[in-house]
Amino acid sequence: MLAIVARLVADTALIAIMALSGARTLDWKQAWVLCGVMLIVRVVGAIAVYRVSPALLRERAKLPVHRDQPAIDKALLIAVVLTGFFALPLLAGLDVFRWHLLPRPASTVSFLGLALFALGWALKSLALRANAFATSVVRLQAERDHAVADTGVYSIVRHPFYVGTAMVLIGMALWLSSYAAAIFAIVPIALVVVRLTMEERFLRGALPGYDQYATRVPHRLVPGIW
Repeated sequence: MLAIVARLVADTALIAIMALSGARTLDWKQAWVLCGVMLIVRVVGAIAVYRVSPALLRERAKLPVHRDQPAIDKALLIAVVLTGFFALPLLAGLDVFRWHLLPRPASTVSFLGLALFALGWALKSLALRANAFATSVVRLQAERDHAVADTGVYSIVRHPFYVGTAMVLIGMALWLSSYAAAIFAIVPIALVVVRLTMEERFLRGALPGYDQYATRVPHRLVPGIW
């Protein structure tokens, strides 16, 4: 569990470093609140997931690459991380303190962003709790008797973890008071959509029962839409 907590702290520190680097000041309350909320929600979620899938969290605490991972998936994953969790908070800091590209969101919108950010992390934890095979890499986990996950949030949409990612990115930008960063969030979210499309193609061909699951749960990200 220590390695898992260390990974969560490192992830939080990364967001703080990028946001405060863009701001060029440590005096940014929104950035500190964001990181505090992120750490608390993720630690609580990790404890809940650890109770049912400790092996999954131990694997996710490692670097998100694997020798059996397709090269294109590795490239897409790195691109999502770089644009979503490096560039986005950096851009928010630059926009709020230096560039002022767009008017700042109203305080109500910012607080809705913080709620969306926290709910996104909570949804990602629910997805991990429901799917013991939700590793960071796309591969068939034959050594763990890989099977389709179709309960909990997976009974609503096929990729709830990625829904949570989109919520986190948009919520982060809004709470940090940058509409420009919120617009930029389209980039990592688009990369996530490309990645899930390729992931589905792989799972349909490699994971028994996935076609039937896709028929039962027809929507990928947004119920009733797509």
